Amino acid sequence: MVLPPVVTGISPKEGPPGTRVTVRGEFLGNRAQDLVGLTICGCDCLLSAEWKSANKIIARSGPCKGRGDIIVTTRSGGQGTSTVQFRGYHETIGPMKESAVWVEEAPVQSFVWGRRALSPTNYQQEDPLGLSVEGNDVKKFPEDELCELFGESNGELTSEKFHPGWFLLQHHHATSLDDLKAGLAYLRRKVNSQKEGQLSFLKANVGSVMEQLETIVLLKEQFEADVKKFGDDPTAKLEAAIKTSMEEANKLFDDVLARRDRADATRSALSVMQRYRFLFCMPVNIEKNIKRGNYDLVINDYARVKNLFGNTDVEIFKKVLAEIENKIEMLRDILRKKLEEIPFALERQKKIIRHLVNLEADGDPAWDAIVSHAAYLDKNISGCLQDFLADNANDDGINRQKSNNLTPIAADRQRMFRNDANCNVPSRVLCIEAICDVVAEQLPDLWRLGQSYFTGQLHVAVDAEKQGPFKNLVLSCIQRASEAIKIYGKDLTPAWLMHSLRCFRQMYAALIHLDLPSEALDIFGKCLFDLRLQCLVALFKQTADNVGGLQKKETWQLEYLPNEDGGITKLPCLFEEMVMEVSDRARETAIACGPRETPLLDNITPQALFHNSVKMLFVAFSRCLQQLAFSGSEEANDEDDVSQLVSSPAVYRSREKHRGPVTPTWEKCLLITLSNIRYTMNTVLPRVVEALKSKGYPDLSTADGWRKDWTHLETLDTAVLDAYLERRCDPLVGTIEPSMYLGRLEWDSDVEPTHIRPYAQEALANLIAVHAEVTRVSPGLLKRVLSHIVETIAEELARLMSCVRKFGPSGIIQARADITLLRNALLIYSTPRASTFFEEALDAVPPPKNGTDASRIEALLSKVTSSMQLQIRCLAERPKSAQISQDDDLNRTTVV
Repeated sequence: MVLPPVVTGISPKEGPPGTRVTVRGEFLGNRAQDLVGLTICGCDCLLSAEWKSANKIIARSGPCKGRGDIIVTTRSGGQGTSTVQFRGYHETIGPMKESAVWVEEAPVQSFVWGRRALSPTNYQQEDPLGLSVEGNDVKKFPEDELCELFGESNGELTSEKFHPGWFLLQHHHATSLDDLKAGLAYLRRKVNSQKEGQLSFLKANVGSVMEQLETIVLLKEQFEADVKKFGDDPTAKLEAAIKTSMEEANKLFDDVLARRDRADATRSALSVMQRYRFLFCMPVNIEKNIKRGNYDLVINDYARVKNLFGNTDVEIFKKVLAEIENKIEMLRDILRKKLEEIPFALERQKKIIRHLVNLEADGDPAWDAIVSHAAYLDKNISGCLQDFLADNANDDGINRQKSNNLTPIAADRQRMFRNDANCNVPSRVLCIEAICDVVAEQLPDLWRLGQSYFTGQLHVAVDAEKQGPFKNLVLSCIQRASEAIKIYGKDLTPAWLMHSLRCFRQMYAALIHLDLPSEALDIFGKCLFDLRLQCLVALFKQTADNVGGLQKKETWQLEYLPNEDGGITKLPCLFEEMVMEVSDRARETAIACGPRETPLLDNITPQALFHNSVKMLFVAFSRCLQQLAFSGSEEANDEDDVSQLVSSPAVYRSREKHRGPVTPTWEKCLLITLSNIRYTMNTVLPRVVEALKSKGYPDLSTADGWRKDWTHLETLDTAVLDAYLERRCDPLVGTIEPSMYLGRLEWDSDVEPTHIRPYAQEALANLIAVHAEVTRVSPGLLKRVLSHIVETIAEELARLMSCVRKFGPSGIIQARADITLLRNALLIYSTPRASTFFEEALDAVPPPKNGTDASRIEALLSKVTSSMQLQIRCLAERPKSAQISQDDDLNRTTVV
């Protein structure tokens, strides 16, 4: 970039108008034609300026007065600045002093009646005070201080702005007061002496006055005599006689001279025609060669004519040259139109530019070609958007009408699309493909043409200031293409999105080798980054939709995995396979980095999108499990699934009615879902996190709430467990009170207790049924399920015992035996809260009245424990050697 001129020195620093001034500084122009302005103290001095170098200019000052800046203006750097100033002043110029400007004659001393000195050249300004100024010349008063004191005034006696104070300080600042008083007296005498009368003047010059009068009288007498002899105009008759003589002479020789002139003109014309036959035939030859396309021959002939007759003064030659110029201008227009007819080969385009340069075409043909090429590229990009994204793209009539304006690449794409009857390619994908092809094909030619222009290969004057506009042209085309691809790549299916990503990568790889500026490649790089990120999100979103459809693949067939406490269905494994598959697919397409591509998951924002995408998978799987778990809630009937007597659950009775495929009950679906949730949380989730980390993905364990908030599995686990407990616990607890008072027995009766009451037996039987149901699916859920049920049973016993008004001796033994047996049988599933309720129930029963009653309680407990050994062992902790066998027909559990 060329800097503005700066003036740093000037010599001399002051002077009158016309002073030869040497200006020194920096950036004062590259050549003489670059200097377009020079002002000194506000006066234009360009006409007198003489450019020496970029650091020196010589000029003459104008009619300036006072101090001012020296401003230099150049075509390349613009208006400059000045760090020094020049002071101009006006001085009285005498007749013997050289001056560069026209000045009036120096005023001479006036005498009485306007009498002047005999010789003005001998004039010297005398001091009006008649004093000597020799002492004042030794040290003059500073000029700058006089300007500050008196402003625009001066000390010149003949000036309109004369100021006596300036004059005294300039010429008599060292004169004493007495001398000044003497000078004042001299000035007064001198003025009074000029006031004498007219008579004294005439007396002193009477001789000269009389001679002048006599001369005037003699001139008057001679003039009157000539008037009487020749009249008022004596030359008129002579003039008339001369004109008559000339007319008669011309009549004698006009015809002869005319014929001679015609003959000479004919001979001259024939001679000229023969001699300059090349020139006169030039217009016809130019027209013929233009039709044949021989532009090189036309250019050579035109250059020859310009060299031979460019500066001629002959009118006929000028007319022929004007005709030649018209033909050449026609050729320039043809070449300009051809330059705009893109596309064609880059070398042909350069050749046309060289032709225009050789023909001295106006403007900058190379730059016009660059602008036309950029406009054509932008038009093609816009054409792709209009051709493929119209709302009525399937209307044949409109398509045919639109095809007239298609770009070549877009037309080929449209033709291929129509010819394939089974083609289901979205129009937006075709649009992206066409844009990539347009950019990959035309942007390299535009860039190479610009490089040839700025390196001087096109033989034109390189304008460095156009590098910025050229860069903007390239960047605008790239930006438009990137925005179009980014916009129309949205909402595509992952398959087409990956196809578009491959097309974009091919285009990007082709442009990397062009040595484009980083800013241009960064635009494509950012678009490619966004496209890769969009592809990653789309792949995970599609997988999440597929995960939502896993519920259709649920068969409810349990698979007992080794080292797992329970069984699961195939859904968790299918989910894990889908997550691994989408991670591998995304790593191969979106995550993989090509040439000059930014790693996708190194920044916070892409990592957050990745985290959300993985979270979306687990949320989708959680919703799938939720729909599977609660899908049977509407079909569940209101009859109790827990028997009121020691017998098989109602589910077995209901299945005996069906003679078809075994369908799990809603309660079993809830248990299977709990087992799947537990396996997903404890096994699948850690394996997925570790596998993604090993494949180069960000570590999911570093995200906030990645285990609880992401998967929603813990919330679903709680909801499913609550639904199962509600389904099993409420009916079970509801049977305790009716069974307790079965047969209208009261706690204060005298019936000797021989066994525990039916409510305790029923509670144990129902617990055994729940125990068997849970064990059949997942033994690891026993304590979670039974501990809640045991707490509810203990709470219900405490409530019922606290409501009994009176216990008899037999009732005390019965109640304590019942509660103690239940507490001991359910000990391994009791929680501290359940133990507290059991203690409250025992506390509500009065203690035995004597040792006999206590012995009776112990004997009853021993008897019942022996007789109910099978039931109690069913609720005991399962030994390691226990095996679970499942009957496919009856779906029963057998504990070995």
